[in-house]
Amino acid sequence: MTRFLTGLLGPGALVLTLAGCNVSTQSQSSAAVQSTTSPTSTEQVFNIYLTGYSYWDNTPPASAEISKPVIHRRAGGSGTYNDPITIAVGHVIVGSRQTLDYRAGTKFYLKRLRKYAIVEDVCGDGARPQDGPCHTGKNGLPWMDIYVDGKGASARESTQCAYRITGTHPIIMNPRRDYPVEAGALTATGCQVYSG
Repeated sequence: MTRFLTGLLGPGALVLTLAGCNVSTQSQSSAAVQSTTSPTSTEQVFNIYLTGYSYWDNTPPASAEISKPVIHRRAGGSGTYNDPITIAVGHVIVGSRQTLDYRAGTKFYLKRLRKYAIVEDVCGDGARPQDGPCHTGKNGLPWMDIYVDGKGASARESTQCAYRITGTHPIIMNPRRDYPVEAGALTATGCQVYSG
């Protein structure tokens, strides 16, 4: 499971690292949740609020553990279509049943990162993750948390990478395979955020 970053962004901003998404938000928007019951192969473009988590602030810390492995046994990926980066999504637990906001294995393309991603992890801890922002979203947008890696970097460098990518991003669900890619883990490729 992931930890994530949130905060006020801008000059002189304070950014906090919070464990496991168990923080209440003012927005309880149902727009933050995509259906997990009717998969489609048609591209869908929408905006999300994106944060990053690293090897150093994962749950458990200093690990690449993931809860829903699909193509990776541990969080990772180079961002190509065939090796997308692990992304964590909100989820709901009711009784013993867990439902992800997006099915494990759902692929995305993040244009501003030039990376493909795949749902292989969940964001939000505790018995009621549905009460936290990973599920309820931010400002009416779905919240996702992408793995920035950082195992080969310091915790500080990994955290700075996560700060750099945090914000609103356009995303394509069920993307075609020929979008531009800057291959490599986010921390290793400098956490570039492209304008277009």
